[in-house]
Parts: sequence; structure tokens; C-alpha cells
Amino acid sequence: MATCEAARTIFAVEGAYDVAQVCPNGHVATSMAQHAPEFQRAYCEQCGEATIVASPICKHPIRGAYWGGGVSFEAYVPPAFCPDCGNPFPWTKRRLEAARELALDADHLSGDEKQQLADSLDDLTRDTPRTQVAADRFKRLAAKAGIETGNALRAVLVDVMSEAAKKTLGL
Repeated sequence: MATCEAARTIFAVEGAYDVAQVCPNGHVATSMAQHAPEFQRAYCEQCGEATIVASPICKHPIRGAYWGGGVSFEAYVPPAFCPDCGNPFPWTKRRLEAARELALDADHLSGDEKQQLADSLDDLTRDTPRTQVAADRFKRLAAKAGIETGNALRAVLVDVMSEAAKKTLGL
């Protein structure tokens, strides 16, 4: 089982973040793996994949729920990128790969448009100066691709899009 002992225990003090346990598809086993270890799961209950508690690249723990300073009722959403190494977590990579497949399979787009849409996807997940350009391009090309393709792209990406992209797209 991927336990918190396998990850560096740097979030164990009050007023800090706990460690999350997440599968490579982004399903959260627990956002409080240290403070509530009884909720840890070796495998995801939704897809059966092995869970992780640390970045596969730098091995730093996945930031979980904030612990201390009161109670929060916000639903935990795993981060798209590791704040320690900057690499996308597996669920971000998988969502981007799926969205690229959808973009490249869009029947109502020309070859150039499919490629433009696929190339703009990375910028939707990061808050950079290119995010606005990517969001505008996404909106235009997803609409041209058709309702089904546009909805599928939004559904795949919504959990890993930057806040700026979500705002531009009205999500």
C-alpha cells in the first residue's frame, strides 16, 4: 500500500497541509492520510488503480487538506501540478492526453484546427499569459467541433483547468 510513511512527512504539524492519497486518474482516497490513516486505500475504489501519496517525479507528498485553524467544508480537489517540482501529476497528464485524442478525432474540424486545439490544451491547465489565448481558441474550436465533442472536452479538462481558463469559459 502507498502509505504516508513512504512519503516525506513534512505536513505533520497543526496549521499545515495534510497528505493526500490519490489514484493516477485523480480519484481521491483521502485528503487526510496522516491525520486519518484509517481512510488510506492501497487501490482506488472507483477504478482499481494503485494510489499514490507523493509526486512520482520528486517524491514530495501530495498536498492534502489544510489542517488547523478551523473547519473547512470545501471539497478537496487534488492539485494539477506538484508545487515542489512543477511537473503535472498523473491525473493531469492523463486528462490532457484524453483531451488531445478528442481534439484530434473531432470530425467537424480541419486538420489545422484539430492541431491548434490540441496544442492549446496545455495552456488551459496553467495560469500564464497564454491562458486567455488558449481559452478563447478552445471556446471557438470546441463550438465548431460540435456539442458532443465540446462537452466531452470540457468534462475531461474541468478538474485540471486553471481558474483563469475556467472563468473565461464560464465554468
